[in-house]
Amino acid sequence: MRIEDYALVGDMQSAALVGRNGSIDWLCLPRFDSPSCFTRLLGDESNGFWRLAPTGHEQATRRAYVEDTLILETVWETPTGAVKVIDFMPPRHANPDLVRIVEGLSGTVEMTTEIRIRFDYGRIVPWVRRRNGHLHAIGGPDSVWIHSAVPLRGGDYRHEATFTVAAGQRLPFVFTWHPSHQPEPERIDPLEQLAETRLLWEEWVSRCGHRGPWREAVVRSLITLKALTYSPTGGIVAAPTTSLPEHLGGVRNWDYRYCWLRDAAMTLDALTGAGYVEEAAAWRSWLLRAIAGRPEDVQVLYGVAGERRLPEMTLDWLSGYENSAPVRIGNGAATQLQLDIYGEFVDALYQARKQGMAPDDHAWALVTKVMEFFEHNWDQPDEGLWEVRGPRRHFVHSKVMAWVAADRMVRVIEELGRRGDVERWRALRDRIHAEVCDKGYDPGRNTFTQSYGSRELDAALLQIPIVGFLPPDDPRVTGTIEAIERELMTDGFVLRYPLAEDNPVDGLPGGEGAFLACSFWLAEARALTGRHDEAVELFERLVALSNDVGLLAEEYDPRTGRQLGNFPQAFTHIHLIRTAQALARHAERR
Repeated sequence: MRIEDYALVGDMQSAALVGRNGSIDWLCLPRFDSPSCFTRLLGDESNGFWRLAPTGHEQATRRAYVEDTLILETVWETPTGAVKVIDFMPPRHANPDLVRIVEGLSGTVEMTTEIRIRFDYGRIVPWVRRRNGHLHAIGGPDSVWIHSAVPLRGGDYRHEATFTVAAGQRLPFVFTWHPSHQPEPERIDPLEQLAETRLLWEEWVSRCGHRGPWREAVVRSLITLKALTYSPTGGIVAAPTTSLPEHLGGVRNWDYRYCWLRDAAMTLDALTGAGYVEEAAAWRSWLLRAIAGRPEDVQVLYGVAGERRLPEMTLDWLSGYENSAPVRIGNGAATQLQLDIYGEFVDALYQARKQGMAPDDHAWALVTKVMEFFEHNWDQPDEGLWEVRGPRRHFVHSKVMAWVAADRMVRVIEELGRRGDVERWRALRDRIHAEVCDKGYDPGRNTFTQSYGSRELDAALLQIPIVGFLPPDDPRVTGTIEAIERELMTDGFVLRYPLAEDNPVDGLPGGEGAFLACSFWLAEARALTGRHDEAVELFERLVALSNDVGLLAEEYDPRTGRQLGNFPQAFTHIHLIRTAQALARHAERR
């Protein structure tokens, strides 16, 4: 299936991808970054899946989330009747549960279910036995119980059943993981958990403060960001998947099941802008734990509990999504220098305070100490926002965000009453600003460039007016926007930067799709520069790329009309929310 053929269900500690055909092809337990037990998404049937659908029917007739929840309903209409499958993961109790409920809507429908459990990313075939009428699978540290409403017969390392459901019947299936050394977990009541899960999401959404247009898309994006939050710690993963390709058949396949400071900071900003101050406080606590220690040891990304060692490796037994190898776990970007993250998280904390988050003396002390290190290192070359695998450069976006870090320190002191040497940070801010305008701007072409002395462009330059580095009506800003529209747009969407054999910036072969967040940036930049109608047109075209349940991946290929990259992508949904909020503000001022 296409990437956009999947929907997400989760319990804010892990998540599963459910296809239009009723197959769960990806599930990592007990955490987002744990080894998967269903891995067909990145391999084939032998790597594990769980299908539940009418016999002989592939694609469902329709599907949708139950109102503003993460409960998925998939409906098939067949010649003999109609049936619905309800998929969800209830709030975590002692162990993670995945619940599937078959509900007859009309007539009678013959159903087929097939389940292949494969631990350790599809590599370990577990030992399965029947206990008290239910299935118990064990493989190394992993153990799963399957409580089925119908008998499951085994053979050829899989279990399956064919059964009939009539109108009004409800047949539940529960998949429960627990560590193999622990005793059998207590069973849940799936129907009670269905009601509890619905109440949880409805209560959370009721606190949403977004009152502008595009509410449906904004709320679905907020729910997605909440689903990608690891609730025990407050960490926010970039995506629940690994190695979904940025180019079909290519090598740009990365593990996004970790917490990037940048993504998390932007998520914080999106959530606080919608009134979710409690989530902001939880993220701040995660941040303080994650970066605690020597300022020079601050990383780009961490594990969901703040782990720092995330070694990158390949899984050679998996063929990759549509043969896009290698499949990677871990992420080598954890050891990179990316100077923009300092601006992102200082700005996020500043914005969160302005939105009502309570002050925290420990947080301010830690930020001040980190910024003292940053003060002496902002002028170094780095790998930049896009985590290039080529040589370090003086990326202009990185320097702009360095300016943001210094600027927000000034604002925190002046506007929020924190104690600090405001003249020190003001001087640093002015120094960075002067250098960027001198070394990062090409006066002959009237545009800022990707890095000092280069001629290439970079979509991240669209952030210049958004973060306030220069006013929107500055000719250098409008010139940069126009240059990006000329040189980085393909079929109406924005690429991150030029990809060509003679452009060794990222150190990787092959191309990629249009990066969706970049197109959202262009929409906001257009609005800032007075092109409101063009901004709205682009924004609505981007929202229309969402799949049938409102989810977006990292990239989009306009040639094939397909979503690409890890899915769903927090970075994309963050900028959908932020652009909707910005467009609403600009509309009010018109």
